[in-house]
Amino acid sequence: MLGEQGAGDKPGMVSPEKMFSHLSADVQKVLEDPEAQAAWLEEYIPGSEEEKRMVRKIDRNMMPMLWVMYVLNYIDRTNIGNAKVQGLAKDLKLDDNGYSVALLIFFVGYLLFEVPSNMILSRTKPSIYLPAIMFIWGCMTIAVKGVNNGPSLVALRFFLGIVESGFFPGVLFLLSSWYKREELSKRFAIFYSASIISGAFGGLLAGGVIEGMEGLGGVRGWKWLFIIEGLATVVVAVIAVFVLPNYPRSTKWLTPRERAIATKRLMLESPGGLEGKQLSHKAGLMLAVKDWKTWAFTVGYMCIAGAGTISYFIPSIVGQLGYKGRDAQWFSCPPYAVALVFSLATNFHADYRRERAFHATIPITLAGIFCIVQAIHVSPTAGYVLLCFVAAGIWTALPVFLAYVTTVLGDPPEKRAVAIAIVNSLGNFASVYGSFLWPSTTAPKYTQGWSVSAGFCMLAAAICMLIRFKVGPMKVLDNEEAVRRVEEDVQNQEEGSSYAEESRHHASNDMEDNKQAKGEGVIYTTSDSR
Repeated sequence: MLGEQGAGDKPGMVSPEKMFSHLSADVQKVLEDPEAQAAWLEEYIPGSEEEKRMVRKIDRNMMPMLWVMYVLNYIDRTNIGNAKVQGLAKDLKLDDNGYSVALLIFFVGYLLFEVPSNMILSRTKPSIYLPAIMFIWGCMTIAVKGVNNGPSLVALRFFLGIVESGFFPGVLFLLSSWYKREELSKRFAIFYSASIISGAFGGLLAGGVIEGMEGLGGVRGWKWLFIIEGLATVVVAVIAVFVLPNYPRSTKWLTPRERAIATKRLMLESPGGLEGKQLSHKAGLMLAVKDWKTWAFTVGYMCIAGAGTISYFIPSIVGQLGYKGRDAQWFSCPPYAVALVFSLATNFHADYRRERAFHATIPITLAGIFCIVQAIHVSPTAGYVLLCFVAAGIWTALPVFLAYVTTVLGDPPEKRAVAIAIVNSLGNFASVYGSFLWPSTTAPKYTQGWSVSAGFCMLAAAICMLIRFKVGPMKVLDNEEAVRRVEEDVQNQEEGSSYAEESRHHASNDMEDNKQAKGEGVIYTTSDSR
């Protein structure tokens, strides 16, 4: 029976069956299946062939769809820049200030609603929530066709920021709900590579669409860009509803045995995350806000993202080499290609070594050093080569840093959801101030941009080392240690329950005594009378 000591258990040990009664209701529902119960009661062996097959199955069913969704998210967010140079600013009569407002207003909505969005996600189905917001932003992208003036564009961009705010942190939360800590870095790198590839080829694609469809049906080419990208987003969103999973314990394309294993391996890593109790939104928010590590990670991410605004400068430095037009677009690709190779290699190694802090610190430090060299002034050719390695350092550190966030701020899930949203939302504030780091008045040397970026990189590295010093190395539990932690967790809950029951018993007696003293609700017998 559930909750009873097994006959063969050692004294003081909690039987596996007894753990069931302390699990959340949805986990207990998974374990109603005999096949799932059998898998749960078996010894968990990390890295077994069965687990590897299951993880590959999870990868196949989740990662490709999330990757495609992020490609479209990144393109939809950045295509305004490509549209601007192809007539958007002229047609809508936008001066530099008007265009800047249209850019920045997006991040106002993004910053305001990212935390509430992740709080909602922690209580809803990701397979519905993420495609739903994608469908809405796809429709809003198509709606740009009807925009004919600056104020309309500003209003649309504000609401677009609100809708898109839930996607990136929502995906980070979903991945951290499926993969163990030592598996996350490579998945974050694969997911984030979508933005690197989009940055490399997005401009070329946009140029082809705008030039090829200019005037078709009486519609400007830049409007066709929004229409086509919006339609692609809507189609993918509909497909995603049928592909994306929810959480390990409720996903239908896993067998009952796989659901049990997928749930158990996460529980053994973080026993507190799957207890029967569920925190309120307010409690999760307060836990995240009161944890100093949330704010340390936020400042670190703001620095990395601030240095990442170097991407605004890539076309300018390529222009210094004498390349123009389509050639300049092609020569903007190598920095992204170098960054992609270094990012995947470093993040895969981070998972292999089960380490985060140094894998984030080393590349961002090297990026800072290269920025200092750039600020001292080098030849355009040398500057281009250094640019490739600056980009590689920044975009290598970013996904492993985010994996570090979910590793350190792992439980409970409600806290993790809020913490990820805080870090990402305030980190994206870099897009607001980052565009001012590279004013055209500082060309061609851009000393200000390189110097500030170097400072950002070095500060981010220092924060990584501070957190590593305070929290120590990443710990990966073996099965024996994990089971011990679960047993302690169960024992603590039992002691808490016994104490609560005893307290209720004493409280009941006290109330009865008070009633008797006051003569309330008590029938006295002769012997009771005084």
